[in-house]
Amino acid sequence: MIESIIESLVNLLGEDWRAGLEYITNGKHMMWYASIRFTLIAAIAGAAFAVLFGLLGAALKQSAIAPLRWIGSFYVNIVRGVPDVLFFLFFPLAFEQFVEYIFSRTRCTAEEIASNAGSWPPCDAAQWYLEGNDYLILACVSFGIVYGAFAANVIHGAMQAVPHGQLEAAQAYGFTKKQVFWRFKVRQMWTYALPGLSNVWMLLLKATSLLSLLQIADIVLWADRLGAPNYLARAGMVHPDWRWKYYLVLFVFYILMTMLSERVFDWLQRRANRGMVEVN
Repeated sequence: MIESIIESLVNLLGEDWRAGLEYITNGKHMMWYASIRFTLIAAIAGAAFAVLFGLLGAALKQSAIAPLRWIGSFYVNIVRGVPDVLFFLFFPLAFEQFVEYIFSRTRCTAEEIASNAGSWPPCDAAQWYLEGNDYLILACVSFGIVYGAFAANVIHGAMQAVPHGQLEAAQAYGFTKKQVFWRFKVRQMWTYALPGLSNVWMLLLKATSLLSLLQIADIVLWADRLGAPNYLARAGMVHPDWRWKYYLVLFVFYILMTMLSERVFDWLQRRANRGMVEVN
């Protein structure tokens, strides 16, 4: 199929384009294009986790139980203060070490632990071998935890912006506090939260460029590999440092994603505003 597309483009553009078209459709470049799925999965799944953690954090901050309020405030304030890169490096490694610690307690004998006190894990049975999909799942959860704290702050403010008179009217009609919270407060807060959540999404989308830090061969890692000076022992230099060209492609890719995101959030905002009465 690729060959037929190349032939069609060569017939349209001319024979001078053949070498370039064959180069950008070779095996390594196809892997680069395929790695876009990691960016999209991490962004969408990370956003889903962020909304989940955001709702949970906002609910905890408004809880009538003091310890739960403290937990919600601790999560929102502390996680927002930790640099994103540091958290992305810390959480997957800490989780991996924690799982291996559990494995070492359940799978390793006392003799193996004593004889391998200076190494980790203390036995082969406790070794947790992570693959690309495992790192991707950890990356999605990491994005969710970090940007969930920002989302929680936005959602908390949006909930406070919901007119209290409407909530009191719902209680007067016999709705329970739980029903008022989920059917009225959460339903109406989206119209106030979406502008702030769109900013959180943009931050999360930009952070997907850090996936290579989590052992994931994403579009940034492939761009660095493909653009680096390429030498062969017999043929000499295939191409000089072209990384700026590949980074320019990524620049355009993220701009297009941003433009698409703005359209999606405009649509979500219109849907959230349906049936809402503006109060002057």
